[in-house]
Amino acid sequence: MRVLLVSANTERSAIIPLPLGPAFVAAACRRAGHETALLDLMSERHAMPALHQRIQEFRPGVIGISVRNIDDQNMASPKFLLPAVREVVTVCRKLCRAPIVLGGPGYSMFPESVLRFLQADMGIRGEGEIVFPALLERLESGSDPYGLPGVYLPGHPPAGVNFSTSLEDLPLPEPELWLPAEPHRRDFWVPVQGKRGCPMGCSFCATRLIEGTRIRRRSPTSIARWMERVAACGFRNFCMVDNTFNIPPSYAKGLCREIIRRGLDVNLWCIVYPKWVDRELVELMARAGCHEVSLGFESGSDCTLTRFHKKFRPAEVRTIAGMFREASIRRTGFLMLGGPGETRETVEESLAFTDSLDLDTLKITVGIRIYPGTDLAATAVAEGVIAPGDDLLRPTFYMPTELKDWLPARIASYHAGRAPLLE
Repeated sequence: MRVLLVSANTERSAIIPLPLGPAFVAAACRRAGHETALLDLMSERHAMPALHQRIQEFRPGVIGISVRNIDDQNMASPKFLLPAVREVVTVCRKLCRAPIVLGGPGYSMFPESVLRFLQADMGIRGEGEIVFPALLERLESGSDPYGLPGVYLPGHPPAGVNFSTSLEDLPLPEPELWLPAEPHRRDFWVPVQGKRGCPMGCSFCATRLIEGTRIRRRSPTSIARWMERVAACGFRNFCMVDNTFNIPPSYAKGLCREIIRRGLDVNLWCIVYPKWVDRELVELMARAGCHEVSLGFESGSDCTLTRFHKKFRPAEVRTIAGMFREASIRRTGFLMLGGPGETRETVEESLAFTDSLDLDTLKITVGIRIYPGTDLAATAVAEGVIAPGDDLLRPTFYMPTELKDWLPARIASYHAGRAPLLE
């Protein structure tokens, strides 16, 4: 079967997001014997004409559309991104009669709502590498797709959610399948995923809806070998997109050692949970080529961290940030202000704590996006911020009433004195 996978994301961030998820699914479809093409609309100068041309030339039997983001999480002026994806669906409908299947992290957070909004034929929540080829087999044979784990049909949610038991058996995409032809562009960071699943249970986080709570991993050897193939094509910048690179620490150390053993000359950017980090890990990360880490400490207030269900405390964050500084690894910090129980006092505590870290870069979020199925959503219902049953598809934020006017003004004044630091 001819399968066209479309990465519908065209929203640029600080770096150009490359379509790792669709590439995983494309590799699985190819392994299953399907003729598969991948179109990344982000890389196209004129997205809709490129989609039009690819459909006409390729003549797909099935079209898969990856939904990466629902909105930009900006409370001050939220940008709802799904209308642009609906335009992609509309073009596909006009040009061919192939079934349209949705997937991606944005879809997995709101499977029924996004399916209804985009008016596609079906969608897959969770990992597509196993279920999508199985779905193709049913479509090719004319069988009913209902009953496959994670597959949503209009008005018919699935009987379960699809999360693979092991990542090691899933194929990794070859560079020519999905990477651009300009490897030396500084804004290209190749995403690398060694693990999926997060057991941390942060009150506001929707990762469990996307990846589940059980950590599943590829071996350090297979990840480093894949990075070596990509580096041989000229790519040097790699972004480790595991939500918690350092959990478990033994895995992170093993991956660093494998990168060092192979002598890879790479530039790594890792997301670090600010706990369970020791000097050995920091030194190994530096030797493996890590030049920057993202530290999502979210708050400098003990009581706020408790409400966020964080496992660390400010003193641990300070120690870990200091170790990375001593290793000459750049540190980007993240503050998330305006959650349940936030007060002017806890905001000032967080800002003072952040100043004490002497970070290289800081990103501040004012107001917290509410996602379904999270503890934050339950709190918002209990406080009357949202109604029970609200699907939350449109950007909806939590912010204590008493801070709605004060907090944005306070952060604006904080920004004004620290322009070189803040993004």
